[in-house]
Amino acid sequence: MPEPVSLPEPTRPASTGRFAVEDISPLVAHGTRPVKCVVGETFTVSATVFREGHDAVNATVVLRGPRGEEISTPMRPTGALDRWAADVTPASEGDWTFTVEAWGDPVETWRHRAEIKIPADLDTELELREGALVLERAIAGMPRGRIREPLKNAVHALRDVGRPAPARLAVALDPAVAETLEKHPLREHVSAAPAVPVRVERERALYGSWYELFPRSEGASLDPPRSGTFTTAAERLPAVAAMGFDVVYLPPIHPIGRTARKGPNNTLTPGPDDPGVPWAIGSEAGGHDAVHPDLGTLDDFRAFVARADELGMEVALDLALQCSPDHPWVTEHPQWFAHRADGTIAYAENPPKKYQDIYPLYFDADPDGLFAEVLRVVHHWMDCGVRIFRVDNPHTKPVAFWERLIGAVNATDPDVIFLAEAFTKPPMMKLLGEVGFQQSYTYFTWRNDVWDLTEYFRELSGPLAASMRPNAFVNTPDILHAYLQYGGPAAFAIRATLAACLSPTWGVYAGFELFEHAALRPGSEEYLDSEKYQYRPRDWAAAEQSGRTLSPYLTMLNGIRRSHPALHRLRNLTFHPTTNDKILAFSKREGDDVVLVVCTLDPHGAREGVVELDMPALGLHWTDNFAARDLVTGHTWVWGQFPYVRLDPHQHVAHIVHVRPGAV
Repeated sequence: MPEPVSLPEPTRPASTGRFAVEDISPLVAHGTRPVKCVVGETFTVSATVFREGHDAVNATVVLRGPRGEEISTPMRPTGALDRWAADVTPASEGDWTFTVEAWGDPVETWRHRAEIKIPADLDTELELREGALVLERAIAGMPRGRIREPLKNAVHALRDVGRPAPARLAVALDPAVAETLEKHPLREHVSAAPAVPVRVERERALYGSWYELFPRSEGASLDPPRSGTFTTAAERLPAVAAMGFDVVYLPPIHPIGRTARKGPNNTLTPGPDDPGVPWAIGSEAGGHDAVHPDLGTLDDFRAFVARADELGMEVALDLALQCSPDHPWVTEHPQWFAHRADGTIAYAENPPKKYQDIYPLYFDADPDGLFAEVLRVVHHWMDCGVRIFRVDNPHTKPVAFWERLIGAVNATDPDVIFLAEAFTKPPMMKLLGEVGFQQSYTYFTWRNDVWDLTEYFRELSGPLAASMRPNAFVNTPDILHAYLQYGGPAAFAIRATLAACLSPTWGVYAGFELFEHAALRPGSEEYLDSEKYQYRPRDWAAAEQSGRTLSPYLTMLNGIRRSHPALHRLRNLTFHPTTNDKILAFSKREGDDVVLVVCTLDPHGAREGVVELDMPALGLHWTDNFAARDLVTGHTWVWGQFPYVRLDPHQHVAHIVHVRPGAV
């Protein structure tokens, strides 16, 4: 008897299975952080799958859910070299995974060989016999019953030497055989890649319409100076709900410090009645867990949240981790602030901007103590009914802090959503999304031409969608783009159309519907008489009576969004070329729902051109015509691949078209 062979130990662990699975997508941080998804959202899994030699390889993606769900989906070649893909759709909230499995396909290996050799009369009987054997192996792994019949018939034909060889092979190549094997394939040497985590959250994490308002301005008076309250602000909620908004976002509602308080237009000489900046949080009346006495009581705030809930809206609250010099933390926890050489605390700066009324927090001296306090504050507002937090400037705090905080909150309350207000470098915005922020502000405000919008939203809806979800605000208290300053009412309609249709989540800051566009000075993006520094009461009733309001158009946009599931999604965006560089065309498709948007970017004059439609992206053949129903005007046209459009911004800034295949 020969001596047993002594095998050497591997010099390193195996890095691949029997077959290669490479370049899996989507993948976040090499698979160490979860891919983002919401319930019912479809995303595409792709991978490069190949093997040695010429035998066939195949691939499957297996989606596994938190309650033991397992969904296997066949992958298909994409046309790119060795690239395979499949669409998957998680059906419930929780932590899911997907795994790409590569496997040898002996049936396809035989079929490919037989289709070449049998017509050439090479090894004919041997090939037919081997086909029968491989199909018998497939039958052995299938459930019993009639489902086996197509394969049994094929085996019988392959072994029937009395029939011509081509006829015997034809039975084995019947579509019924292929369909059966697709459901119950014969898989050899299955090679599973490492599982990729997927975090599946509620739909509001991806889809919603936000409206920002300052409670102190609703019901306020300038002469005499008087703050609005939660009670008077609640009177504005029915109108906000009637416009179709889902989320009401409130800037900080806490006590405001007196030290270094800012006056109107960011001046350093406030009068005795100037209310100060809401982000300068903290006074003798309390800190981050208190409400400003001028706004009412904690019970009044709870009543405000309850009223929003009655109207079908959620309340989002600002989480701004900074303090006024008068905040209780300054004296109770001095280690939470960085002190200069003279013992003073430096106020916040972002040159040339100075925030003399705000102290930034220092996270490294007592990280556990500060974390525990912030977690307590968040839970305090959660107990008051808040399930969404808009986080102010998260990029100026340690990312590890946010990962810890959001992880701790979502471990017990996975429905709580955090929005990152981070206008900063792209790697930081991406990382904040990766570590837990469900939504992120974007550069949308500064994207105003066809090329910028196309490239940016291709990025947001492409690979970046696994890491961060956009919330496209058209304006904020800090950002009034020149496009709105000089574009007139049409500019407001254009930006609302783009935000509402390009992004599943979008938002407006109060006053947008009144076309507020006066800047502090030429070249500035700050509002004149900014609401950050003073009360800003608005005569909503007079605007409605005069008709000088965009609210009917916003209402229509939100109604279209609610009626069309395609606009609830991010990853389904396709851009279509046009012959005019001031006309943007794009579409979204979700199942049978297809929406095509053609929007002018010129708020001053009419533009015309031809749209070059990617018909398969609309679910159509290249030569099809279709019924194009304009959801803005109610008109319906017959369009083909190259529709002509003319858009006059003083009449209609966009065609928002419901594509109805086969309706013509």
